[in-house]
Amino acid sequence: MKLSLRAALAGLAAAGVALGVAEIVAVLTGPLSSPLFAVGGVVVDNVPAPVKDAGIAIFGTHDKTALISGTALLLGAYAALLGVLALRSRVVAAAGIALFAVLGVVAAVTRNDAGITAALPTLVGAVAAYLALRHLLRAAVEAEPAPVGAATTAGPGGPAEGERSRPVVSPSAYREDGRRRFLIGLGSAAGVAAVGGVGGRLLTSRRAVTAARAAVVLPPAPPVPPVPAGAQVDGATAYVTSNDDFYRIDTALYPPQIDPATWELRIHGMVRNPITITWEQLLQRPMVQRYVTLACVSNEVGGDLIGNALWLGAPIKDLLDEAQPLPDADQVVQRSSDGWTCGSPTAVLRDGRDALLAIGMNGQPLPVRHGFPVRMVVPGLYGYVSACKWITEIELTRFSDFDAYWVPRGWSALGPIKTESRIDTPRDGAKRKAGQVTVAGVAWAQHRGITAVEVQVDNGPWAPATLAPAVSADTWVQWSYAWPATAGEHTLRVRATDSKGETQTSTPASPAPDGATGWHSVRVTVG
Repeated sequence: MKLSLRAALAGLAAAGVALGVAEIVAVLTGPLSSPLFAVGGVVVDNVPAPVKDAGIAIFGTHDKTALISGTALLLGAYAALLGVLALRSRVVAAAGIALFAVLGVVAAVTRNDAGITAALPTLVGAVAAYLALRHLLRAAVEAEPAPVGAATTAGPGGPAEGERSRPVVSPSAYREDGRRRFLIGLGSAAGVAAVGGVGGRLLTSRRAVTAARAAVVLPPAPPVPPVPAGAQVDGATAYVTSNDDFYRIDTALYPPQIDPATWELRIHGMVRNPITITWEQLLQRPMVQRYVTLACVSNEVGGDLIGNALWLGAPIKDLLDEAQPLPDADQVVQRSSDGWTCGSPTAVLRDGRDALLAIGMNGQPLPVRHGFPVRMVVPGLYGYVSACKWITEIELTRFSDFDAYWVPRGWSALGPIKTESRIDTPRDGAKRKAGQVTVAGVAWAQHRGITAVEVQVDNGPWAPATLAPAVSADTWVQWSYAWPATAGEHTLRVRATDSKGETQTSTPASPAPDGATGWHSVRVTVG
């Protein structure tokens, strides 16, 4: 193995030690103080909007995993290069690790609500990385063959005066001893990285709010209208999306861990009566249960960033009425515990729709990844302007005075959900036998409702599909169409019409700035 390769491996191993040690320290200082998550958070907040949108489009709900993996790969490349450069100078090694430390510390201490202790994981990890790199580089050099004549320190005439003669070591033995030390060092570094990384995450999870969530007893609420018989169409996605399958798109690399016992919601700003309520006070308020379909504005035509669930919560209208917004307070800004913001039109939240301060999802306390202990649910608005998770603050203000998180990044300040539809079966590229083929899918226009769905085969006439019953206009509706399929290649398209008589447009548009448009189509081979 060449010396440069051993040096690169030494750099990688030192980076692993840094991250592993940092994860252990982050157990005490909070998961977001970990340098990997802290730097990733800065990237999320500052990456250009087109890059972020592309990430969501490519990776969907795995965008955070992709970001963390990408950050780790970049760090690995940096560490390998640093290891090679450090062969020439310890100053280079120290400077490179110091740069890593500065970036990690700045990222950690500037996160929302971070204290000075957030710097500790990066600082301790950087010291460990320097010590590991110095040890591994020394072993890497010693693994090189000893030069001829260097087997002893004695001169031609024997040992110098006052100097003891050292044992003669052959070049091959010298090389094997260094190689052994290098490999042992690599293994030890890998062990620290693995144990620290995995162990740190496990310990962090134990300190999380899992136990607090398990202890939550949801308050009673009037029974919800049941899902009507026939709402589920064969071949379409499940009418009610399970908690595990419900999509997740947000900016939190690690879901905030909020103990309900310490949670508070502050309603302030342009109001006559500022309010602060605790978890116990929220539980005492009248609760309702409602099926509501939520959709992400990043959803492409035919995409799966949409889900329908049974939500339990307190009507937000009642809380806003108690706070008494001033007449020109046209925006309700919601803030998450991690600092993320979204803004909903005040009029929409007070127009009588079932906008909820939700605490339950499908009969369970909110999952942590979906906003535990409290989040917002608003029928008819895309999530980026309404569905604040881990909510701790509501501020009444004006759209002219404040832009929420996504607005400066090129998205519309208003986000009403557009009328859309999707074909779930047959899938694009599917093969079917000639004869009757069931075409099925979902359509949605939350808070307006769907009145018609039509299917087109190739460029033929539009044919009406059969609509299944739905709980309310706030959920999606499933549909089916009996297609007399003939042999050949065919293109199927779908379009929906809402209760206002508006049929979704055929004009294709990307999600930015206010939602994708166009007809979903699939290609099917019939033989």
